[in-house]
Amino acid sequence: MAMNTNTSSKFDNITCKELIHSGSPALYQLNPKKENIGTLTKMTLGEKDPNKKNKTILLVGETGAGKSTLINALVNYTMGVEWEDNVWFQIIKEKKKSQCESQTSDVIVYEIFGFEDQTLPYSLTIIDTPGFGSTAGIEHDAIISQRLFDLFRSDNGVHEINAVGLVLTQTECRLSDRLSYILNSVVSLFGKDMEKNIVALITYSNGRTPKNALKALEDANVKFATNEKNQPVHFLFDNCLNEDRTEDIEDLKHADKIVMKGMRQFLDFLEKTEPQKLETTVDVLNERIRLTACVQNLQEKIHLIDLKQNEIQQTQEALEKYEQEMKKNEEFTVEVDEPYREKEPIDGGMWWLVFFQGAVCCTVCEENCHYPGCTMAPSPSWCEVIKDGRCTSCTGKCPVSDHVNESCWKSPSIISSNWSISTWTT
Repeated sequence: MAMNTNTSSKFDNITCKELIHSGSPALYQLNPKKENIGTLTKMTLGEKDPNKKNKTILLVGETGAGKSTLINALVNYTMGVEWEDNVWFQIIKEKKKSQCESQTSDVIVYEIFGFEDQTLPYSLTIIDTPGFGSTAGIEHDAIISQRLFDLFRSDNGVHEINAVGLVLTQTECRLSDRLSYILNSVVSLFGKDMEKNIVALITYSNGRTPKNALKALEDANVKFATNEKNQPVHFLFDNCLNEDRTEDIEDLKHADKIVMKGMRQFLDFLEKTEPQKLETTVDVLNERIRLTACVQNLQEKIHLIDLKQNEIQQTQEALEKYEQEMKKNEEFTVEVDEPYREKEPIDGGMWWLVFFQGAVCCTVCEENCHYPGCTMAPSPSWCEVIKDGRCTSCTGKCPVSDHVNESCWKSPSIISSNWSISTWTT
């Protein structure tokens, strides 16, 4: 079948596109409407019809698994792009990064409207998360969980999920510690009922059963939706449809067939799967935030106690050293490490055009009850560590009225090198 050389006529109604390469295929960059939801970004293509059904997919995966390319393929399939159109649209801008760097630096929500009843009977929402386990470290992974929490509890955020897609390559024969961390982190966000909505999306596939990847998933002991063979439900995709088609045409056509089959099967799964409400997830994330805040607060207390004990030990040693001077009523001076805490200004946020600090502190205990965090807490009563009117983090479990949004207390480890001079006389 001859290719269509008029690559744009079928998609003339899509005005938010920009031609960036006129080869085969013609490559277009989509420029959807951008909107911020608190700390998150929403990208909307087309206009929402409230009378149409919508399906939501949460995608997670290790850095380098091909998640961004998969999202572009989902968008092209939703738009009705076929091989003969000789065109490819990308909603995520391709960047030249190493395999260990994530294409996405924060949680981004993509909404695809206006193609209902053409390719799919519903519109599509895709939640793209940064690559877990990247070189940014576990601290960055924890921020991702906080961002998802912000998304799930926001009024104009996401309140139900139809599928969680765990993206991994076909060649994965053993889950690394990083990838195991990804899977466990995701599963822990949701209640048990979410298991039947969690599927594997296998990238860089040649169309054959990915036995090694499936065995790796089974060995990881993560709960997935299962098929008639009691295997994790999985769908196959290749990642080369945006490549130049002047060479290896038959191989690329085969890759297109793999992707189209995988898309049909995956999106049919979405059609049949009941969505899971996210109330349980919000509760889980709330408890996780409270526990993390308590542990962090406890660690600071322990460190401060260690520094205080060191100060006491230095003082005792000095008194023993100058025992004779004391008996002679002679004046002497000793130096000891004296830990103390002070506040430092931090960046906060905006809520209804009102600026607020990004830390919740107890004025009685003089502690950070939640920092870093409070990305959507314009007042202490909004903070996740406040439960039933009292703080779950500070030493005294004080009432919310004793808490403020203000500069945070610096960790005692930052200033432990400061010295003070004390004079002992008899």
